[in-house]
Amino acid sequence: MAKRRITQDTFDAVVRENIEEFDMEGSEALNEAVEQFESQGVDLSNIIKAIPKVSSEESTEEQTHEVLKALESLKSASSTSLLDDLKLFTQQCSLGFAQRYLAAQKEAYPTILACCQRTREEKESLFVALEALSALTDGQPDLLDVEGREFLISTLSEHRTDPALTCLCIRIVRHFCLKHENNRQALVKAGVLPLLTASITSHIQRPEVVREACGALRIMTFDDDVRVPFGQAHEHARMIVLEQHGLKVIVEAAKAHTGNTSVLSELCATLSRLTVRNEFCQDIVDLGGLQFMITLLADSLDCQELVKQVLSALKGIAGNDDVKDAVVNAGGAELIVMAMNRHMSNAQVCEQGCAALCVLALRKPNNCKVIMDSGGALAALQAMKTHPTDVNVQKQSCMLLRNLVARTRDYSQMILEMGAETLISQALAAHRDCDDVGRAALRDLGCQVELRELWTGKKGSLSR
Repeated sequence: MAKRRITQDTFDAVVRENIEEFDMEGSEALNEAVEQFESQGVDLSNIIKAIPKVSSEESTEEQTHEVLKALESLKSASSTSLLDDLKLFTQQCSLGFAQRYLAAQKEAYPTILACCQRTREEKESLFVALEALSALTDGQPDLLDVEGREFLISTLSEHRTDPALTCLCIRIVRHFCLKHENNRQALVKAGVLPLLTASITSHIQRPEVVREACGALRIMTFDDDVRVPFGQAHEHARMIVLEQHGLKVIVEAAKAHTGNTSVLSELCATLSRLTVRNEFCQDIVDLGGLQFMITLLADSLDCQELVKQVLSALKGIAGNDDVKDAVVNAGGAELIVMAMNRHMSNAQVCEQGCAALCVLALRKPNNCKVIMDSGGALAALQAMKTHPTDVNVQKQSCMLLRNLVARTRDYSQMILEMGAETLISQALAAHRDCDDVGRAALRDLGCQVELRELWTGKKGSLSR
């Protein structure tokens, strides 16, 4: 059930009441207000938990929060004080979401957008104004309007040769598109995709631009807005690949940043989001992307975040049956197992490793042999032991074990002797989401399993 919310004014009124009516000290009054609302099930994530201050020494002045003081100064700022006021506002918004949320409630967005438009002819001033817009919009995609969208697109186009302004504009695009399908679709229609891919190509030696642009491209392929029943994630991925040559752009960018793990992580994460068609997977191989990732994984086994993203990318391209064989022939299966064993304490690496091996094993008996010989089944079972409460690790491990024996029953006894039946049964007991995959794994391993008939064709409701 959704938690209740209150306004900042309501919270501040209770704090003042605690101070004035109950003679509490400031910190005590604040803590009492927080405890009171939390005990009532109120969500305080959008509330500034601070005592409002007066804007001058006169006690008759109305109390307000620092971010609102900065906003008021900005609304009345002269050309000489504008940049200082923008910097102060940015600093306040950077303190947390509550500050940004309160500012947005007090019409900060049109104020900051007006400042951006006012300074668009002067690069240094525009940069400061865009920083304020970036700080304000972080976590608040609903603020974007038609005027702001047109401004962003035109600014990205006009300043495409300036890496700093390009990077900042792309960051704002990313803020507006995260968890907001309508903004994504509107910006794509406005022409943001060619601007994003062109920024990578134009500034390929600038890691900050490449990282931001890849992040924005990746978000365009998300389906994370619960308010929209059907998104355009697949279509956007198709457009990035076919219309903007996105695969080539990303692979070339990866080759230009072989020593930068944060950029490579972002590039691999983006690449994995674009493997939505069989032919796209093969295109990545043909562009040299597979060999690059295999080499990258071998050279970066100690880098946990990069390993996770490379495993995700390998899982993505292995959706193509021919690419499955290419990954295994290139030594990918052995490297995936090595990565899992190296980072066994990390649930996400274990999940992605099992998922990648699961895809490689699907309908491929020869690949299953390589995975078994490399210790893949043992690594999956160890992951189940290490992360018993992580449902994704348990599910991916069960699916891998099933794929390993689905067409090669000779491995069943070997896997059972490793303790598979007990671990799968524990997963079934602990996680309802493991029910189908766990029972399927037990069945294909030759274990006694109860397969319940959920529907018999007779009138009545389904039951579990």
